[in-house]
Amino acid sequence: MPGRFLYLYYMKRTNCKIAFNDVPLMLFAIPVLSYIIPIVFFGCRFNRQPYFRWEEYPVTFIVILLLWLANRYILIWCRTRYPLFKDVRKRLFVQASSMLIFTIVGDNFLHVILRKTIFVDRTVTIFDTDQLISRAAADVFCVIMIVAIYESIYFMHALKDSVEEKEMLKRESLQAQLNALRTQVNPHFLFNNLNTLSSLIPENPKHAMDFVQQLSKVYRHILDVKDEKSIPLKDELDVLNAYTFLLKTRFGNNLDVHINIPDEKLQKKIVPLSLQILMENAIKHNIVSSDKPLQINVFTENGSLVLSNNLQMKNQVNESTGIGLENIRNRYRLLGDKEVKVIENENSFTVSIPLIEN
Repeated sequence: MPGRFLYLYYMKRTNCKIAFNDVPLMLFAIPVLSYIIPIVFFGCRFNRQPYFRWEEYPVTFIVILLLWLANRYILIWCRTRYPLFKDVRKRLFVQASSMLIFTIVGDNFLHVILRKTIFVDRTVTIFDTDQLISRAAADVFCVIMIVAIYESIYFMHALKDSVEEKEMLKRESLQAQLNALRTQVNPHFLFNNLNTLSSLIPENPKHAMDFVQQLSKVYRHILDVKDEKSIPLKDELDVLNAYTFLLKTRFGNNLDVHINIPDEKLQKKIVPLSLQILMENAIKHNIVSSDKPLQINVFTENGSLVLSNNLQMKNQVNESTGIGLENIRNRYRLLGDKEVKVIENENSFTVSIPLIEN
């Protein structure tokens, strides 16, 4: 009983690398192989020599069982050693070579040892040429069959997981874009901008006209890019300047925004609306006052676009709209393997978003 529980525990721990429960496969394949290998590769028959002797069946069964479990371990080790997709060819070569060499050597030694210990057959030898050729053919067949079965199921599961993950990322990307649109048209945003506009009209009509134009530019951009996965950095910065104009009109000298982007970086691409989301979060979560002006810096560094602000958190934060760093991260995951990086310390909050090559 302890051995059975140990075996079940081992199988449960390793199934994550196998990608499926292979116990039913082994329960079916090992007894069947133990029956057909002597017939197909050694010419054994029930009605003529060499006779198929049932007393030798346990030996064949034990050999195939041990070799199957050993090859299973080699397969798991190779998948652990070479987990990345780019290493698939190398993994398959190392895996198949190791399994084949081990199976050929192990098969011959196990048969000799078991026949000498169980049947006390002193005539059996590992250097029987006919036996070596037949066993080598059987071993090649078994290894090819094991690799084909396990790898086909493994790749089917990997493909299914990849498709499901991509669909999930697409849904999250669409949800992020929808939430970004909702963020900009939520009542608070409209209320604040309309309040600012109403105070500008009697005091400075020209500034009020500029304010309306910049507000229109922001909304037009949101509608234009809502279905885009990435846009040129130049386009996003143009709208960020318009968005900054709205915020500066509202907060005055309490908000200080510096944008310093080299010209050679302007044709790189980023996820649309990401800068607006980051700036909106900075305004929403930090105090912006004459006593504590908020400073926001936008610049490039190490192939990324960086938005950094001094940290002066509000005691009470407005209700979250659901837009945040996780949405930006998910949209970047849909485009590649580059990650959004966040660094927070006592004095500042910095977000680095990758610049995408054309």
